[in-house]
Amino acid sequence: MGKSAVLALRAVLAALLTGSVFVQAVMVPLLAVDLEELGPEVAHLRAPFLVITVLGIVTVQVVLVCVWRLVTMVRRGTVFSHAAFRYVHIVIGAFVAAALLVFALGVVLAPGEAVAPGVVLLLGGVCLAVFGVALVVLVLRMLLAQAVARDVEAARMRAELEEVI
Repeated sequence: MGKSAVLALRAVLAALLTGSVFVQAVMVPLLAVDLEELGPEVAHLRAPFLVITVLGIVTVQVVLVCVWRLVTMVRRGTVFSHAAFRYVHIVIGAFVAAALLVFALGVVLAPGEAVAPGVVLLLGGVCLAVFGVALVVLVLRMLLAQAVARDVEAARMRAELEEVI
């Protein structure tokens, strides 16, 4: 991975992390105020909606930090090591958690007349898509495991070759 690609990715990650902190610090409290102004028929949705929103933002932040760490490992040439698995596992867990949060949001919004049934159906589709991303990262983890195994094997073969020479 080239230096310019690493710098560009880090700039995007930094912007996204900064934006997520802004949303957490400024937009969520404003959303809470807006939800207070809604009628009493949706008052029971306020707390679960805000909790799910904040936890969703946290999952995004966790993924961003882990990707930053993995990019650092790529730049240093140490990504094909067992240390990378820790970050990949955290990313998979964060995507699964995000899928569960979207599902929980759908469950919270489903009963009653608060939102149209189509919105709940869309949330089900988003839940499935986020879970699909977790599965894609799991497949990429398997590819990383194969690459690490090949790297270990290549190092062993190099050591044997050096002994022969």
